[in-house]
Amino acid sequence: MKILGLIGGISWISTVDYYRMINQGVNEKLGGLNFAECLIHSFNYADIKRNNDANDWDLTLRMVTAASLNLKQGGAKAIILCANTMHLIADRLEENIQLPVIHIASATADVVKAAGIKRVGLLGTKFTMEQAFFKDKLTEQGIDTIVPGDEEREFIHYTIFEELGRNVFMPDTKKFYIDVINKLVKQGAEGIILGCTEIPLLLSQDDVSIPLFDTAQIHSKAAVEFALS
Repeated sequence: MKILGLIGGISWISTVDYYRMINQGVNEKLGGLNFAECLIHSFNYADIKRNNDANDWDLTLRMVTAASLNLKQGGAKAIILCANTMHLIADRLEENIQLPVIHIASATADVVKAAGIKRVGLLGTKFTMEQAFFKDKLTEQGIDTIVPGDEEREFIHYTIFEELGRNVFMPDTKKFYIDVINKLVKQGAEGIILGCTEIPLLLSQDDVSIPLFDTAQIHSKAAVEFALS
């Protein structure tokens, strides 16, 4: 089994889910007392958020590079960035550390394509919804992406950091997300990508009729497949 290096703390809440899903995934494949071999570097979320707010991705890249090299020194054979937004630096990180970075958007695009879906709605932080790093991976698979309107993106971004990332889940926020999804369906979305690893803690497939793609779950499965390959 290959050792996985997890970059977490962004937020710690979703990192816990990654750790659980990866261990469960390995155990489902191997049975018995077999679980994942992994190392975790957990960041102070406030440091990463400060960089994000300043649009200082170079500093974030330096921090994540240093952490990933420590994981590599500890035996990690691939890096798992336990957050969608962090994949904005994934390609440059892979060059820096000379290890595979298992890309959350590539894994998600493969699953969406396998489902036969050609147009998806994308929810996540403003960085994920507005920049190209996630949507480009979908485009490469022939999948069209639509995102919520300006004010809706602002509110979703706010709730990710000020509510979901703090383990706060409000009924009104859940209703807002469902309303946004319904609007995206009217615009032709055939599925919805939950492109923030905290959103599946708020919403489940039972809440909507359209297929939901849980990126944290998809990413964790891809990590398990790599570890056991």
